[in-house]
Amino acid sequence: MDLSDFRKEYSAHGLHREDLCDDPTEVFEKWFQQAAELHVHEPNAMTLATVSPEGFPSQRTVLLKAFDRKGFTFFTNYHSRKATHIAANSSVCLLFPWVTLERQVIIHGHAEKISTAESLSYFTTRPRESQIGAWVSNQSEVITSRKILLMKIEEIKNRFKDGEIPLPSFWGGFRVVPTTIEFWQGGPARIHDRFLYTRQADNSWIIDRLSP
Repeated sequence: MDLSDFRKEYSAHGLHREDLCDDPTEVFEKWFQQAAELHVHEPNAMTLATVSPEGFPSQRTVLLKAFDRKGFTFFTNYHSRKATHIAANSSVCLLFPWVTLERQVIIHGHAEKISTAESLSYFTTRPRESQIGAWVSNQSEVITSRKILLMKIEEIKNRFKDGEIPLPSFWGGFRVVPTTIEFWQGGPARIHDRFLYTRQADNSWIIDRLSP
């Protein structure tokens, strides 16, 4: 299939230096709120890119569950492929593809485990079915059938039927501490607006406009 003529002209909304704050977290919060208000599907869905110990890149979609000036937090099985990659190389990239808004945010940084207390605090807010799911899935491992998962679900339900479900020792959060954050706004004739925040040693940020 030839897709050479498959294109869409972006609008002329634009992004200007005066639209930006000194702290990129404030810009991200504003953009995220706008994405939510305009009913972007799963605005907290982000692509997480990692690199294997052998040097092969890998991507998958995960859900952002918290963000602040310290970083961007998601949760996973600590035995998963992504967690294994992070253990070997903490450098990661996040991408928020808010295509309907003609926007994307690209974050480079280092992933680090959050505290058990922080993971527990989030885990207790999850629906009981999701808590069970965290116990059931040996994420990224090969299984022979879905039936095995369903049997394990029943096993976990029975194990914890009389009380609260505890936080699995192999499950928790990672916080991506950003070193750069790029805000990308689509423009007409492919003249997009791109601004890159780069963290300095004193945790301040410098802002550069990038060529589209």
